[in-house]
Amino acid sequence: MFTDLRRALGLFELAPSRILMAVAAGVATLGSALTLAAVSAWLITRAWQMPPVLDLTVAVVGVRALGISRGVFRYLERLATHDTALRGMVSARTRLYEKLADGDAGATVTLRRGDVLARAGADVDVLGDVVIRAIVPICVSAVMMVAAVGLLAFISPTAALILALALVVAGVLAPVLAARSASIAESEGASARADFTEAAVRALDHGAELRVAGRLDETLAEASVSNRLSVRARDRAAIPGAFADAALPLSIGASVLGSLLVGTVLFGPSGGAAGSMTPMALAILVLVPLAAFEATAPLPGAAVALTKARVSASRIVGLLDESQFREKLRSRALGPVAGVGQLEAGSRIAVVGPSGAGKTTLLMQLAGLIPSEKHLDGARFFAEDAHLFDTSILENLRVARGEVDADEAFAALEAVGLGEWISELSGGIDTNLIGGARAVSGGQRRRLLLARALVSDAPVLLLDEPTEHLDDAGGGELLRRLLDRDGGVVDRAKTVVVVTHQLPIGTRADQVVDLGCSL
Repeated sequence: MFTDLRRALGLFELAPSRILMAVAAGVATLGSALTLAAVSAWLITRAWQMPPVLDLTVAVVGVRALGISRGVFRYLERLATHDTALRGMVSARTRLYEKLADGDAGATVTLRRGDVLARAGADVDVLGDVVIRAIVPICVSAVMMVAAVGLLAFISPTAALILALALVVAGVLAPVLAARSASIAESEGASARADFTEAAVRALDHGAELRVAGRLDETLAEASVSNRLSVRARDRAAIPGAFADAALPLSIGASVLGSLLVGTVLFGPSGGAAGSMTPMALAILVLVPLAAFEATAPLPGAAVALTKARVSASRIVGLLDESQFREKLRSRALGPVAGVGQLEAGSRIAVVGPSGAGKTTLLMQLAGLIPSEKHLDGARFFAEDAHLFDTSILENLRVARGEVDADEAFAALEAVGLGEWISELSGGIDTNLIGGARAVSGGQRRRLLLARALVSDAPVLLLDEPTEHLDDAGGGELLRRLLDRDGGVVDRAKTVVVVTHQLPIGTRADQVVDLGCSL
């Protein structure tokens, strides 16, 4: 049941020493609380007997020290757990991106954009919560529950048994109910949330186009329906969640009442006539359970975190399994492709046709993103709606090849007509695109995406509408240079396949495939 979770957490590369440090700090925190309860009980009952003040000095100092140490150890535990979790999330995202980049890109292309965002973003965050809310709290709680029951066993085995049963209810039954609540919310609500994310992203990114097409209201309505389904799932999940919340206070009350009854019987109505229980032991018997249940308080939340993490882990592992590693060949000899013809290294191919003719589908087949016999080894697909990240212009180009230096990047930007614009920016190539694509115009975005393709080391570039949103003159000139072996835009040794609605006059492409006629 937790196989996927173990595999996904493997991406985090969690250091055992850091986990042990966080657990030790958590045990010290709750140990201070447990010891504080016992020492306080002794101090209260001993002070009631009005002994010499010096007899209480050590206990008074101990209470103050334990009160301070509890806060200090809690702070150290938070530092250790968050440091471990954040380091793990950075490692997980890095390894996830690396595996997806080295694997079959079709695994991500076939997903909705909302799904990709959810798996690479929110799902990794959910797994990071496992360290903070599940792994460390569960280990700490197990240690402290055993310690509390053991402490009471020295005073009264019966009281210890009552405490153990109450801890089982609070530490096992409550988490099970909480997990059930989370399972309902995740199983029924995850799909609805993904639908909502996809519709919301579509409305935000393409609001203007959707309004022109008369589909904006439809998209907003789709998002609203998905949101309502998600809320309905949360409402159903609230029922077992309410019982889980009630289990803890009921367990505390039962344990304290049971300990008080046991202590009263042993202590006797006349101060010890019925047995061997001392006033100090009675106070410890009643107060220690209150501190012991502090260890079980995080367990329902831990169960919820584990349940959510299992669902997220399944999505991440499923994505990785679909994205099997494939060796990237760098062969200069390319085989025949149905509908395109014999491709030679350095050739320039233009694919034209009306919308809906299958131009983009053909490119995706050539890239291997869609299973097909038309696959070309070494081909890399550059989509027209590729993402621009909220980072520098240089880093946005390094998406295609991480070792691109500033000179290479500027040469590519100059080749696509952005050299003057870059030179006018105060930060030059290191200027941050705040908001990603929102920081540039449609034409600048297309040129930036084309520059990203140019710095790629792929021997075959598959370009989907690279000059869309450019003015007729500028777009036509750039397209002519792209399809000219001597155009100076793309290395002569690289093969270029360009999809476009219409070719400008004077294009020197080696082959033109008109899907409107030939297919």
